[in-house]
Amino acid sequence: MKPINQHLAITFLCFSLLSCTAKVNNESNPALKEAFKDKFLIGAALNRNQFTEKDTAGVGVIKAHFNSIVPENCMKSAYLQPEEGKFYFTEADKFVEFGEKNNMVVIGHCLVWHSQAPDWFFVDEKGNDVSREVLIERMKNHITTVVSRYKGRIHGWDVVNEAIMDDGSWRQSKFYEIIGEDFIPLAFEFAHAADPNAELYYNDYSMAYQGRRNGVIAMVKSLQEKGVRIDAVGVQGHLTMNFPDLEEFEKSLLAFSEFGIKVMITELDLSVLPYPWENIGADIADTVAYQKALNPYAEGLPDSVYAAWSNRICDFFGLFLKHHDKISRVTMWGVSDLTSWKNYWPIKGRTDYPLLFDRDYQPKTVVKQITNMATIL
Repeated sequence: MKPINQHLAITFLCFSLLSCTAKVNNESNPALKEAFKDKFLIGAALNRNQFTEKDTAGVGVIKAHFNSIVPENCMKSAYLQPEEGKFYFTEADKFVEFGEKNNMVVIGHCLVWHSQAPDWFFVDEKGNDVSREVLIERMKNHITTVVSRYKGRIHGWDVVNEAIMDDGSWRQSKFYEIIGEDFIPLAFEFAHAADPNAELYYNDYSMAYQGRRNGVIAMVKSLQEKGVRIDAVGVQGHLTMNFPDLEEFEKSLLAFSEFGIKVMITELDLSVLPYPWENIGADIADTVAYQKALNPYAEGLPDSVYAAWSNRICDFFGLFLKHHDKISRVTMWGVSDLTSWKNYWPIKGRTDYPLLFDRDYQPKTVVKQITNMATIL
């Protein structure tokens, strides 16, 4: 299908299906993983209650619709090694076992990240920054221990997370301040040595910004010139109703794929809620009004807002399908609206609607929309 005809088909299908304003689709839905099986993996981030199967409703959705999983938290360094040399693998083991039992592609997240890292990682017994050599050794030990434990069981790793800023400069993290930009190739080399067959990824958000895009491109090019393995770039998809611009998002997908690596859409959700720093038209001095303005849909999502939300998520899935030859995985950051992190970030206690399944774990009408799109593209 030619690109212009493909775009028209996506637009027509979205508008025709959005004529139905019901938020929950009670008709039989094809499984997401079946609809996209010839396009890309469709994944979900799992919390503790899901991979331990306490959340039985969530587990039902996961098994029915997804063929890839990533952990929300249990593989971050603060959870795995809260004290030096004391690794806590109980939850990570259960996560991997859940994926294996259900024949899913298991992704590890994440080995090196400035956030949710234990404080001890960067300081000595006196609280001073450790030397470059000590931090490299600690990073090597952590990566080697974790990756070796799951050698041959985890398909791919988010090796480094969020190291580039919006303007393309390096994030001034402790990894960068103490080691310098070498911490990225070193991390990839340590991970590759621990499991030569595992895929290795770089993952970051706001990739639609030209500065960040160019910064990541420069980093990928540098890794390749050094002969360091990198298999894909993870483009985080924490979307809002007005960011990012679809065309700028597409530019990043195309730019990264030009380096002969795959692109992954990671951490996908679409928030309908305002951020506290946006102009929300409320008097901040009036606490009650301000809080209500920041949580406008506590009693339910109006049909008009749901239709706009559906249109936007449909546009992005249309883009993913258009470039499915470049995309190897699309992963939702969560399973249902009920358990999404967007209910408590950046403000706790709000009611958001960012995912494909509602608070009762029922598929929204958009699930049928995007699975139908997959059949025609």
